[in-house]
This record gives sequence, C-alpha cells and structure tokens, in this order.
Amino acid sequence: MRNQKLIVTVIALTLAVVTADCSRNKKPVATPQPTPTLPAVPDAPPAPPQRVEDAPLAQPKLGEDDGLANRSIDDLNRNSPLKPIFFLVDSADLDDGGRSIATANADVLKKNPTWAVTIEGHCDERGTAEYNLALGERRASAVKAYLASLGVSSDRMKTVSYGKEFPFDMGHSEEAWAKNRRGHLVITAK
Repeated sequence: MRNQKLIVTVIALTLAVVTADCSRNKKPVATPQPTPTLPAVPDAPPAPPQRVEDAPLAQPKLGEDDGLANRSIDDLNRNSPLKPIFFLVDSADLDDGGRSIATANADVLKKNPTWAVTIEGHCDERGTAEYNLALGERRASAVKAYLASLGVSSDRMKTVSYGKEFPFDMGHSEEAWAKNRRGHLVITAK
C-alpha cells in the first residue's frame, strides 16, 4: 500500500511539472508588419558622367633612384638592390661584413622611403627544425634592429623565419651552408 501511494505521488508530481512546463512554452503570435514603402522613381534619368582630366604624372621624389623607382616589385626582387646579410654558424650577430652590407641596404631604403620590406631569417640544413626557426627569427630581428639603428623606420620592416626551409644553395658542404645562413630582404611594397 505504501508503495502504491509513493508511485501515485511521483506520477502526480511528474504530471504537474510537465503541465506547468507546457503552459510556459507557448509560441508567440506574429504581429502584422507595416508594408514597406518604395522609394520614389525619378522622372528623368541621371545625368551622364562628366569627363575628369587625367592628373599629371607624379614626379619622382627627391632622393629616389630613378632607375629603381620605375621598376616593378617583382623586377626589383629579381635583381634586388638589397643584398643578403650572411651569418656565422649558430650566430645571429652581425659581423663587420654583415654590418657593411646592412649599411648599404639602409642607404638604399632611405633613398626609397616608400618601400616596405620583409626580412627573412634563414639557416643551413644542420640542426632541428625548431632550433633553426628560432635562430632564423633572431637573425631577421638582428637585421631589423640594425637597419632601425641606421634610421630606417621599423614600420617599414617585418620579419619572418624560414629556418632551413628555403636554401640558396642545395649543396651539403660548408660553402653551401655559408650561403644559406642569411638575412634576406624582400621588397613587399613601393
């Protein structure tokens, strides 16, 4: 008997909860929306466009190298006036030769103030991928910092590390590896 009362009580409570929940979930009734008004159609068609005189060609800015200013970005990068900066094994420090090349690159960038560059950090094939990515980033950052110290705006330079992924020389000798340890400047905007 006691079990029957418990079962009846549970069933009654369940029905009360279900009934209460159903009464709260009534769907809203849609209210009619006003009819949109269409814009007025003009009586006359619009006037034909007026000819605009071509603007005069921009004159080269002072300090720009005319031979470089007229070349496309692809052509500039194919025959780049910006030279790679090479590094010693496991080093991100610019030696005298690297500083000399970076100084020449800074002069080119200062003569062409609208250019933006990406400085790629590269490594030789030795070492793990992770190590070389970190070393490549340090090399690119070192070149950027040196160029900035020479007056090239940091806003014009970005860095990226490719580690050992894109070698200049595919060989497996010290001579090939020396060519691959570099900071490479790519012109990305003129």
